[in-house]
Amino acid sequence: MRPHLTIVGLLIVAVAGSAACGGQRNNNRRDTGSGDITCEITNDSRIGLATGNTTGVYYAIGNALAEQVASKTGGKLRVTAAETGASVQNIEQLVADRYQVAFSLFDTATDAVNGKGSFTSPQKVQALARIYDNYTHVVVRADAGINSVADMKGKRVSTGSPKSGTEVIAQRVLQAAGLNPDSDVQPQRLDLTKTVDGMKAGTIDAMFFSGGLPTPGITDLFTTSAGKVKFIDITPQQPKMAEGNPAYQRAEIPATTYKTAAAVPTIVVPNVLLVRDDLDANIACTLTKVLFDTKSELAKANAAANGISLDTARKTDPVTIHRGAKKALDDLGAK
Repeated sequence: MRPHLTIVGLLIVAVAGSAACGGQRNNNRRDTGSGDITCEITNDSRIGLATGNTTGVYYAIGNALAEQVASKTGGKLRVTAAETGASVQNIEQLVADRYQVAFSLFDTATDAVNGKGSFTSPQKVQALARIYDNYTHVVVRADAGINSVADMKGKRVSTGSPKSGTEVIAQRVLQAAGLNPDSDVQPQRLDLTKTVDGMKAGTIDAMFFSGGLPTPGITDLFTTSAGKVKFIDITPQQPKMAEGNPAYQRAEIPATTYKTAAAVPTIVVPNVLLVRDDLDANIACTLTKVLFDTKSELAKANAAANGISLDTARKTDPVTIHRGAKKALDDLGAK
């Protein structure tokens, strides 16, 4: 092979590899923090959206949102929704500009802007809006002898994907029950698909997952393993967790969601849709308007989108609302 052809070939591979790795670089104009906001997309723009596991709600709604944005802007704004490990990883890659929009649990987002938890310094992210709530799913194998979080001691427990919001919540639930997440359980840091497979196979005793209702992977587990798995109540841990972050609240998973015998008490955390603080204001405005204008279409992808409401959209403090999103919420009449 000729040397110059070898070099060209290597360059092509390198470029292709960098383009395929992770998110999508943003070539759009940066927001300066001033100037008029028209909510119009005048030039073709491309942005990346960080979602979560493929069998989770972030991924389903993220892809539906991407389709709606393209449709509502006549293809001028295109969003590429990508599978990720979710909240913590999403924020890290948002700040690194690998993605320009990201789903995140609210507790992780507040940690980010305050420079706490998984973040050693305040992160420059802002919110488009608060969206639907995530429910903490804690499921155990019926034959594992686990009836409370404390019973997980010594057991094989999936705490979710590395650097996910699920992992953050799982560790805090375990700590609130007096367990060390690293030594008192056998932590399995697995995504939802592998976790569900492990629960079915009996290689995992218990699992955590934070997601909207219904989460497809959890539906699959209860459909295929009926009688072999069950939810446990983690609300005894909520008061201690709320001392560190008021985002943790009590709620119930309705019995109809996964066809359980009764409603399941659990802990919920709101979700927020985050952006870089320098995202073009017209893009931020457009994304926010499409999010609320097409809520019914998003709900067809997953019913959790029904929880998206203008009544709670602004409730993101201490995460600042992006000025483009503020314009959209003003126009939409959000409280």
